[in-house]
Amino acid sequence: MTNDTNKDINKKEKETIKTGAANSSCPPSGSVPVYQTLYPGFPYTTCRYYPTYEYVPVYALPEALNLIVDSVGDEREDELFYDYLLSVAPPAQREIIVPIRNDERKHARLFREIYWQVTGRDIPAAPEVTFERPRNYCEGITRALFGELAAVERYRRILFGFEFLPYRNIITEIYTDELKHASKWNYLFTLNCACR
Repeated sequence: MTNDTNKDINKKEKETIKTGAANSSCPPSGSVPVYQTLYPGFPYTTCRYYPTYEYVPVYALPEALNLIVDSVGDEREDELFYDYLLSVAPPAQREIIVPIRNDERKHARLFREIYWQVTGRDIPAAPEVTFERPRNYCEGITRALFGELAAVERYRRILFGFEFLPYRNIITEIYTDELKHASKWNYLFTLNCACR
């Protein structure tokens, strides 16, 4: 009987040690729970593997606003680019490109609206751009495909800057449109350029 009691005590001590070790980085009882702060250790955190502050909206917002300005600033060049692609695309493929162009226009309007609501200012006018025309339709498709993939990465960083759910929903719509566009450009690449 004494042996069994000692085993129970040892087992409880081991469990206590394991629990104590797991909770050693949590705030003491009675303080604000970890899940109610921005993140554990806020605002002082030592990053062990990768800095996490850039994923926290309060830190990521300035970069997000700058990226919105950059994204909308490319609007005129995008218009010229899509006009070129529509002029050289076969008639059946224009039906694929026109909705992509229209989505891009919608994205610019949405970004302008978010920027205005957050800052109270309009996005500054971009300087006049020079459009570098692709050598051929296939090069244009390739440029469009990689442009969409780069936009997904840029818009993901914009998403990090916003906590307000309606803004996050709008940005999610925009970057999922970009993923959809990349698939369509991939399809057009396969039709026109894969066997070259």
